[in-house]
Amino acid sequence: MKYNMKRTVLVTGGGGYIGAHACKALAEAGYEPVTYDNLSYGHREHVLWGPFEYGDILDRERLDAVFEKHKPDAVMHFAAFAYVGESVTNPEKYYRNNVAGSLSILEAMIRHGVKDIVFSSTCATYGIPENLPISEDSPQKPINPYGRSKLMVEEMLADFGRAHRLRWIALRYFNAAGADEEGDIGEAHDPETHLIPLVLDAASGKRPSVTVFGTDYDTPDGTCVRDYKHVADLASAHVLALKAIQEGMAPRAFNLGNGSGYSVREVIEEAERITGRAISTEWGARREGDPARLIASATDAREILGWVSARPGLNQMVGTAWTWHCKNNLSAAAHLSKDTAS
Repeated sequence: MKYNMKRTVLVTGGGGYIGAHACKALAEAGYEPVTYDNLSYGHREHVLWGPFEYGDILDRERLDAVFEKHKPDAVMHFAAFAYVGESVTNPEKYYRNNVAGSLSILEAMIRHGVKDIVFSSTCATYGIPENLPISEDSPQKPINPYGRSKLMVEEMLADFGRAHRLRWIALRYFNAAGADEEGDIGEAHDPETHLIPLVLDAASGKRPSVTVFGTDYDTPDGTCVRDYKHVADLASAHVLALKAIQEGMAPRAFNLGNGSGYSVREVIEEAERITGRAISTEWGARREGDPARLIASATDAREILGWVSARPGLNQMVGTAWTWHCKNNLSAAAHLSKDTAS
């Protein structure tokens, strides 16, 4: 039994984009986050709040050692591969890591008597939506192995809840965007596939242009519309979910989104406004499986979790991402310094 009041949370994938922001939010809420990451996609330099433990979620012995050492009260599970295209060409990688790895985490929790978990899920479990906005009771029909792997974990959570009294909440988020407002951490994927950092790469000269896939969708400007949410707001939802579990909320899933969307053209135009640079754009064909719109209903998260979107504007998401981009990219930083001096 621990006598200190600070509760410890094991954060798998805490060196990643959303996981690192969640660690900061946990620390600010009075928890001690312990990052567990194999750094295949995470960044050691982003582990700024709480201890770091190197390890793979499939490594039973390492997990047992970390659980025994830190004796966490709860788990936040972010560790997953998340490239949709790669999941189609290499599904075994996704089922091994995302599904078998999650099973490994759940088994470790049971062995060590840890009952509370917040799971990082995704709107990809819904597939092509039948109606908009997408609510939590919308049909879950994923169209790629990535989405199927996340849905399988949600189903495992439900089964473990019934069999072992595991207490869980799954958070299905849409498009994470932006960066920490203090500039401590931000989005740094390799390879990068997310629209906003790709657009900012083009603005800073890191890449020659950005490609827009499809200009003839049934949307106001012909380009896809997506629901973007600031990463710091996503992080705050994870803390609220953990508190809700600890206060006895029944297991369930919540959508995390703005309830409205921005088109690809709108994102590019906002990036041009914020950076002060013209962004070279190439127009490509539609990608198979890309729906015209993906919009979340986040009513339950607001009304049940009490989740407040503190940074709903596209300008806040692109603006904080650009600040982070400039801090971590020399050509962008030089451009920013030049603008500041003029």
